[in-house]
Amino acid sequence: MEKYDVLVIGGGPGGYVAAIKAAQLGKKVACVDNKEFLGGTCLNVGCIPSKSLLNTTHKYHDAKHNFASRGIECENISFSLDKIMETKDLTVSGLGQGIAGLFKKNKIDYFNGLGKFESNNTVSVDLNNGENKLLEADNIIIATGSVPVALPNIQIDEERIITSDGALSLKKVPKKMIVIGAGVIGLELGSVWSRLGADVEVVEFADNILSGFDNDVRKEAKKIFEKQGLIFKLSSKVTSAQIQNDKVEVEVTSVSGDNSEKVECDVVLVAVGRKPNTESLGLDKLGIELDEKGRVIVNGQFKTNIPNIYAIGDVIAGPMLAHKASDEGVVVAEIIDGQHGHVNYDAIPSVVYTHPEIAIVGKTEDELKKNNVEYKIGKFPFLANSRARTSGEIDGFVKIIACKETDQVLGAHIIGDAAGELIAEVAVAMEFKAASEDLARVCNPHPTLNEAIKEASLATYFKPIHL
Repeated sequence: MEKYDVLVIGGGPGGYVAAIKAAQLGKKVACVDNKEFLGGTCLNVGCIPSKSLLNTTHKYHDAKHNFASRGIECENISFSLDKIMETKDLTVSGLGQGIAGLFKKNKIDYFNGLGKFESNNTVSVDLNNGENKLLEADNIIIATGSVPVALPNIQIDEERIITSDGALSLKKVPKKMIVIGAGVIGLELGSVWSRLGADVEVVEFADNILSGFDNDVRKEAKKIFEKQGLIFKLSSKVTSAQIQNDKVEVEVTSVSGDNSEKVECDVVLVAVGRKPNTESLGLDKLGIELDEKGRVIVNGQFKTNIPNIYAIGDVIAGPMLAHKASDEGVVVAEIIDGQHGHVNYDAIPSVVYTHPEIAIVGKTEDELKKNNVEYKIGKFPFLANSRARTSGEIDGFVKIIACKETDQVLGAHIIGDAAGELIAEVAVAMEFKAASEDLARVCNPHPTLNEAIKEASLATYFKPIHL
């Protein structure tokens, strides 16, 4: 039996980072993961392949619809779906090999298979090559991530009725796609196939898109996506989806139950969220406690009710974000080493990689109202930003929220070109408890999109210059 100081179950952004950090701290480390490449859902069937498709399809869409207005003429522009998918696959394999190289560099033993607890110190691994290994460790970290949520009475086949996994590898562009769920995954992947020519209709149970996001951002995003061709059916639900020959017949019913209609499409994408991936771990055998949503319960040091077993990432409470899991991976390795790491959950950004991008960090107005926190806001549109005007990317705005009494920045909400990059400036400010005036006094280079953050911050504590 192999014995280790730290054994990580799961090789995603939380797991592989925890393994590397623990090895850097001098521990003997092993990692168990059953996917093709290290990197978990994020690399194999999540963040990375979807961003490859989003980037490529945006360039195609931009060339087809917007280049002419800038004086660039592209006649008979077309695309090769096979080449688009090949590019995506090469990106995934390259990054996966990169993580494997980091494991080798840090002398981490990697077991490609499915791990299951035998005791609080031992894990049985059914290797993908058919063999079995029994591993022993003083400390074990659960980092198995999440899987797509299924809907009752809808059978997934990953060809006609698909999850995000299937949406990343369709063999041809569907004429019509119905997306169930107007959250991050549904909007991103719906955008991919819409840009390539599919008619995309998004069915959402709530009365607006992007539940949990800032209301101003949600309204603006919906208007922009509708101009791009996406169709939304809000306050609606899909009650059945049946494959009929080469089509899917979908029944869409209003939440109130007042009306119902049947819609025919080529592909249905089920994107109603994700749930912790813990079913095959044998947690019940050890009595590891779960909450009502099936998430592993941990304390402030990421310990479960079994003192030497920890959990991080999508299997515990909090946003299901790769970078959140990675930060927790670093911290849990430090805690095992006797250090005192921490994660500031109030300053974790989230990004929707549509075009324009949507990025948020910190609190929304609704959250502050719920907690009776008095606040002030400042907004600045990209229409008034010089760099946005020169590039033609004038949709969207920056919105800063600060405490009314102290001026401390409590949140930021951006919809616009490169929002995912811009949000980091505010996240850094929030990490150091900056005031909106502090952000406003940062000297940004001109012309840049960052100047919209400066102007929104000026609007928050006093008045903007360019509006």
